[in-house]
Amino acid sequence: MADTIYTSQLQAHCDRFDTALPAYMPATDGLQTTVAQAMAYACEGGGKRIRPVLVMEFCRLCGGEVEQALPFAAAIEMIHSYSLVHDDLPCMDNSLLRRGRPSTHAKYGETMALLAGDGLLNLAFETMLRPASRDGLDPSCALGAASALADAAGIEGMVGGQVIDLESEGKTIDLSTLEALQRGKTAALLTAACVMGARLAGASPSMEEAARVYGEQVGLSFQIVDDILDVTATADKLGKPVGSDAENEKVTYVSLLGLEEARALAAQRTAAAVEALAVFGAEADNLRHLAQSLLERDH
Repeated sequence: MADTIYTSQLQAHCDRFDTALPAYMPATDGLQTTVAQAMAYACEGGGKRIRPVLVMEFCRLCGGEVEQALPFAAAIEMIHSYSLVHDDLPCMDNSLLRRGRPSTHAKYGETMALLAGDGLLNLAFETMLRPASRDGLDPSCALGAASALADAAGIEGMVGGQVIDLESEGKTIDLSTLEALQRGKTAALLTAACVMGARLAGASPSMEEAARVYGEQVGLSFQIVDDILDVTATADKLGKPVGSDAENEKVTYVSLLGLEEARALAAQRTAAAVEALAVFGAEADNLRHLAQSLLERDH
C-alpha cells in the first residue's frame, strides 16, 4: 500500500477539517452534556475523513472556495459518524470496538449512543442551514449540496442499504442485490460527498456527473476492499473486529465471488473512477492517487 492515501493537497484538507470540526460540535456545559460528549466522541478518533476531504477537493477542483465547503464537510462527517454509532449497536452489529477504541455505546451506554446518533443526524442539517454556513454561497448551490446529502442518507441511500443488509442476513443473495445493498450502505455517502463539493462550486453538469461517477465507483471499490480486509487483516490493524461478516451470516463480495474475483472487481471499479476524472485533466491527480491508494490499502 502507498504510505498514505492522501497527497499533500488532500492531507491539507484533512488537517484543515480536523482543526475546524470541534467548532461545529454542540456545547458540553448544559443539561445535555452527556449526549453532547457522546456526539463529539463519535466524531473523534479520526478515521480517514474521506467524505469531508472529497467535499473539499471537489469544491476546489470545480472552482469553489474550500473554506465555504467546511460546514458541509462537517455535516457529511456527522451523518457518517451517526451511521457508525447505530451500526455498532447491539441491535445491529453489536460491535464494542470502533477506530481502535470502545464504540460509542460501549463507552456511553446503548440509550445514550442511540440519542447521540439521532443528535448527529439532526446537527448535520442544522449546520448546513445556518446563515453563517451559507454566507457567500449562491442559495441554489447550498440547497443543492444539502439535498444531495439528504437523498444519500435516506431510504433510497444509506438507510435503505442498511435495511437490505439486515434483511439479507442468513440468506443467499445474488450480485445485483449485493450491489444495490452497497450502493446504498457505503457508496451513497461517498457519492454525495463528491456531488456536494461540485454543487457548492456551481459546477457544470459534466463536472457534476464526473463527480457522481467517481464517488459511486470509489464507494463500491471501497466496500469490496473492506470485505477483503475482513477476512485477511487483523483487528489490531483495522481498529475494529474482523470476521464479523461471516459471524453474522452476511453475503459479501468475497463470499460470493472469492478473493481473486473480488480483487479484480475492485480494480475494475477503481479504473472506472479514474476514467471519470478525464474532464478535469491533470488537476484531478490528487483524486486519481486517492482512488488507487484506497484500492491498495491494508486497513
